[in-house]
Amino acid sequence: MNRDTFPTRRILLRTEMQRQAAHAMINSMPLDGSKPLEIIGREEAKARKLDQNALMWVGPLADIAQQAYHQGRTYSAEIWHELFKVMYLPEDDDPEIHLLAKEGYRKWDYLPNGDRICIGSTTKLTVTGFSRYLEQVLAHGASMGVIFHANPREGAAP
Repeated sequence: MNRDTFPTRRILLRTEMQRQAAHAMINSMPLDGSKPLEIIGREEAKARKLDQNALMWVGPLADIAQQAYHQGRTYSAEIWHELFKVMYLPEDDDPEIHLLAKEGYRKWDYLPNGDRICIGSTTKLTVTGFSRYLEQVLAHGASMGVIFHANPREGAAP
């Protein structure tokens, strides 16, 4: 059987109407022994919140940019963020990826010359994924002697 690629469908079960839509979708799905479709039922993963992102930039990343020295120099918050994405974003094959990132998330891609680049974004993380990412950023900063503010909205460290 040579069939077209089946489009990803997402149904959140909140009402009986949505349950009926899920039944109808399953009944219309093609059966294919060589290229079977996968059905997964799980709790909805909440996307990260915008205030989490804003606090990261005015808090930990700003503190790290102002206080951390590596090989005798400082780096901007943007450069630290790029490094931390490479180091701490979840890998595409992480067994818990469905808890850490939204559907369609990818950390890596390849340039035409074969070089691997990080294309992952914190915007694709769930609340759980972003919290884990931020914990790793904080631990990294602390290992370099950075003192973080209890409330990042109060401004940068002296």
